[in-house]
Amino acid sequence: MLRFAPSPIGDMHLDNLQIAIVNYLVAQQKNDKFLVRIEDVNVEEMVEGKDTEIMMILEKFALKHNSVFHQSEHLNLYQTLALRLLKEKKAFVCQCQDENSSCSSSCKELSQEDYSKLKESGEPFVVRVKQNDDIDDFVILKTDGKPSYNFACASDDMMSDIDPVIRDEKYLNETTKQKHIKKLLGYENESDYVHLSTIKDSPSVKSLFEQGFVPDAILNYLLLVGNPQALKEVFTLPEAIEWFELENLSKTAEYFDIAKLKHLNREHLKLIDDKLLSTFFGFADANIGRLAKVYLKECSTINELEEKIRAIFKAKDFSGEFGEQMKMLSELIFEAPILESFDEFQSYLINRSGLKEDALLEPLQQLLTGTANGAKLSEIYPYIKSYILEVAS
Repeated sequence: MLRFAPSPIGDMHLDNLQIAIVNYLVAQQKNDKFLVRIEDVNVEEMVEGKDTEIMMILEKFALKHNSVFHQSEHLNLYQTLALRLLKEKKAFVCQCQDENSSCSSSCKELSQEDYSKLKESGEPFVVRVKQNDDIDDFVILKTDGKPSYNFACASDDMMSDIDPVIRDEKYLNETTKQKHIKKLLGYENESDYVHLSTIKDSPSVKSLFEQGFVPDAILNYLLLVGNPQALKEVFTLPEAIEWFELENLSKTAEYFDIAKLKHLNREHLKLIDDKLLSTFFGFADANIGRLAKVYLKECSTINELEEKIRAIFKAKDFSGEFGEQMKMLSELIFEAPILESFDEFQSYLINRSGLKEDALLEPLQQLLTGTANGAKLSEIYPYIKSYILEVAS
């Protein structure tokens, strides 16, 4: 089974999402299950609602899970496993509460009677594994009875039979402790541990959505970055499942490249169904989707496209330099018959207004697009002609 184990202590960032995508992808390749484990045992650090937000983000990227649970649901399990290690004399009760250091007293020599007296006294204590040549006597249960990160993580990976364990490189130094815990608990499977390089200056996924980036482009970027063996530049998750190889990912940290993501976002916007794309701007018309794609020569996000579409359909300002010509052209358009081509439309306005072509184009550009420059009117007219009365007012 593969797993993604986020902590709900803040916004999900791109490097976290990359871990989720790679685990899901490998699970699909292995025809294995994909588990989501919310690591929430450190309640004081939790941000309310972030666990739900994490699940919603995974859904947006179509990363379907077979099961999900919160570590807080397993407190009894961790305590039971720690008690088993105590009984097997693989762990001991300790009054040295500092999790970042070893036991500095003779706690390892305490008898069962000493344990009972300590418990009755109400004095705080922790549970540590016994030290050996390779590892110190680190804490597995804290004074509040909750597990340490390593104990909870290793226990859950063991119970869920996670293999391989694919996670961020920041957990590399925890691997020895977690393997040791599994060994003490009698777990026989030698799981592989794969640590992915961090994406430096990684933004939050939420912020990218707010800027108008689409899930397919973000996913494409995360599987492309640091992967020189990618078969092509622009692809979807189902395509990546066919060729992706975990070992081809770079071991060197990459900096977040907004220019690359914008490029990929533009390419994926081109691939979206025209009618579906129009719904992002409040329409259900394939022509509006095609209109938006005209602007992909200069735009790369949904937000940038929306600004262009909004300018076309907003009420026009007739008080500027070309106000009089715009007003005249607006009136002529309201009187015009249905004109199929832009050439017919332009000829009609030239003949009725008395303006020559050069003098016509600037006020007409302002009237139809709300801006002084941008896409050619001949390119956008086929897509706005059915809305021409609304556009020219």
